[in-house]
Amino acid sequence: MWDDAFPSFLIGLREGLEAGLIVSVLVATLVRADAKSRLPQVWTGVLAAIALSMSFGAVLTFTAASLSTAVQEAFGGALSIVAVAFVTAMVFWMRRSARSLAGEIKEKVTEALTMGAGVLVLTSFLAVGREGLETALFLWTTARAADESAGPLTGAGIGLVLAAVLCWGLYRRVLSINLTRFFTATGAVLIVIAAGVLGYGLRDLQEGGVLPGGTAYAVDLSGSVDAGSWYSTLLQGVLNLTPTMTWLQVVGYVGYLGVVMTLFVRGLRGAVPSPSPSPSPNPAPTPPRPAKAPPPLPAPAPAHHRPAWLVPVAVVAVPAVLAGLVVVLARPEPAGGETVAVSAKDCGQGFTAPEPGRQTFQMRNTGDQTSEVYLIDPATDAVYGEIEGLAPGTTRDLVATVAGGTYAWRCVPSDGKAVTSKAVRVGGAAGAGAVVPVSEQDLAGPLRAYKAYVNRGLATLVTETRKLGDDIRAGHLDTARADWLTAHRTYASLGAAYGTFEDFDQKINGRPDGLPGGVHDKDFTGFQRIEYGLWHGRSAGELKDPAQQLAAEAAGLRKAFPGQDFDASDLPLRAHEILENTLQFELTGDTDQGSGTGLATADANLSGTRELLTVLRPLLTTRAPRLLPTVDADIARLQTMLDAEHRDGRWTPVDRLGRTGKARIDGATGQLLEDLSPVPDLLEIRKSA
Repeated sequence: MWDDAFPSFLIGLREGLEAGLIVSVLVATLVRADAKSRLPQVWTGVLAAIALSMSFGAVLTFTAASLSTAVQEAFGGALSIVAVAFVTAMVFWMRRSARSLAGEIKEKVTEALTMGAGVLVLTSFLAVGREGLETALFLWTTARAADESAGPLTGAGIGLVLAAVLCWGLYRRVLSINLTRFFTATGAVLIVIAAGVLGYGLRDLQEGGVLPGGTAYAVDLSGSVDAGSWYSTLLQGVLNLTPTMTWLQVVGYVGYLGVVMTLFVRGLRGAVPSPSPSPSPNPAPTPPRPAKAPPPLPAPAPAHHRPAWLVPVAVVAVPAVLAGLVVVLARPEPAGGETVAVSAKDCGQGFTAPEPGRQTFQMRNTGDQTSEVYLIDPATDAVYGEIEGLAPGTTRDLVATVAGGTYAWRCVPSDGKAVTSKAVRVGGAAGAGAVVPVSEQDLAGPLRAYKAYVNRGLATLVTETRKLGDDIRAGHLDTARADWLTAHRTYASLGAAYGTFEDFDQKINGRPDGLPGGVHDKDFTGFQRIEYGLWHGRSAGELKDPAQQLAAEAAGLRKAFPGQDFDASDLPLRAHEILENTLQFELTGDTDQGSGTGLATADANLSGTRELLTVLRPLLTTRAPRLLPTVDADIARLQTMLDAEHRDGRWTPVDRLGRTGKARIDGATGQLLEDLSPVPDLLEIRKSA
């Protein structure tokens, strides 16, 4: 979260300090002019500016949320570029104005005092409102880039609070800051951040179809850079630099940074301080205490008596009401103009034949139970779209592509019988994309076949772990290392059954992560405990008990497995999860305890995935005939890469692959995972009528 918070923290600190300095000068001038009675006018203007800024942020948030995906991208991209323009102008303006800010504001306040209350309110409103609108726009842009709001909002909040503390210190003269240097340093950092926002905005415009070149990549490091690593997250959160960038993004980023930073630096070098008859050691625009009191102000004109709370309430309510009207008026009607009821009683009510094409249906649960709802072909039960966990009284959008055919809604209450609505007919050519659902009966055969495979593997595992224990008891540690790898690969090839092994998995193949004593903890047992000992010079006597315990746990698992609960719905999930764990643990070296055999384990995991796909192949072939050929090609490609790292009976350790070799294997595994990702949805068990 903190990497996403930093840009917003910086903008909150700068804009808050800028606005706070202006307010400080306003307040100080009124206090020293003996016009404290006019202070509520300043605070009214400040309150109005804050209300306007928050309303502006709400309009951006809720208006964008109601747009289609493509329009959202274009809208966000355009506002990102506007935000960059505002930030750039603010950086240069504040660099020039820091020295003379106090004098300019004092002059405006003096004029306002002689012209009435309304002008003073307007002065404070305009002085703070500009910074507030810039902050709202930049904060919305960074929150959208981060795809979450907690980090940016937290960062901006901390920045604003710190700015308020600094302004209070400057006003009370308990703090001294060289504001010229402060705004210069933060300006340089903001230029770098703004370059990233510009690149992100250009990418949004490409994805929204406004700008070309969306597939012309100048940089594509997705195969060699872990997008979830700390350094990648930091670069993406702070600088908006991503592993994949188009040529337009790169040109925009480099061009903006080169031109703007050059002008900024040149402006600093060419700046010559103007002579002053009374030079100050600190050019900060803190309001100096005047030697003489200002001339007396004219008495304010008599005003009609009105409640003190009326104006503050009005300046907050008016922007909020206007923002609400804008959001309501800007919200489009749902595609197809339909709200469809979801419940056992009203299932499908409001549904009429839609037009062909991509449609959005508003599904409202009118019942008293949480429900699932499916858009189906009633003749085949094929599913075109679905929503799970729709709570009573709530509405969610369901997006589906409609072509020629018959359509109906199936509503499935959490504690009730599935209900199917009346069917409607849509004319035109038939389309693809529907998923024929599977039942537990459909998966019963594959489950029996896979359980038989696991049973055979466990029988082999028991034999191999006993042999490993015999090697260690006899002191044949070289032989034990080879037999350890054989047994461990057997266990790794049973990956789809991890979720059904209950507590046995931690005892047989648990990692030391999270244990108080790490690799020396008494609860660190199993394959990795023995691996650590065999490859770290431990004696046979030290390893005898862990080896005996491993053999006993393997035998216990073989005995317990037939009675363990193996849910049929786990099979499709494991098709993706086995290699997901491989990419996360084995191919990062996270599980390596010294043997350097992470690729051997990855090879065994690939074998387990291949076996799982074999039993699921009949179901997948009828539902996605093009999927398996693609997956088979991915598996063959990854297998070739792994085989190339197995030479003379030895596996290349992951940390010795080299950057290119590791990137190729990671990329091939990632591509296979991406192509396997539809399997859980294709073979999800769905309730039927």
